[in-house]
Amino acid sequence: MSDECFIDSNVWLYALVLRPGEEERHATACRLVVHPARYVISEQVIAEVSSNLLRKAGMAEAPLQALVESFYQRCRVIAPGPALHRRGSGLRQRYRFNYWDSLIVAAALEAGCSTLYSEDMQHGLVVDEVLTVLNPFAASGS
Repeated sequence: MSDECFIDSNVWLYALVLRPGEEERHATACRLVVHPARYVISEQVIAEVSSNLLRKAGMAEAPLQALVESFYQRCRVIAPGPALHRRGSGLRQRYRFNYWDSLIVAAALEAGCSTLYSEDMQHGLVVDEVLTVLNPFAASGS
């Protein structure tokens, strides 16, 4: 396992969009994503972040394209494929993840990550004895 961390789309969205009442989560997410570590994400994360920024935050196309480019420069991006979907299927059966979360977890495992930051899954869950799911907002009480 590497010391690289996988960051789910919800954490990126808290860092990229400050909404009223979410100041603490925004600050926590910003501290996490500006850390100098190289992060791992999947193309699914890029698509989910992009869709939400266009639809819910009203981001214009040019800044969105710049953000997408920065993801590819700054992060190791895991692409989907048959092996990832097979692994996701096994994870759904063993851990009862929903479809999309199973692909996130599968991508983190494929990348050899030891940590997955997400608020959508059980905080502290250890998957396949190697990947720990951490909710970065759990300790802050957000």
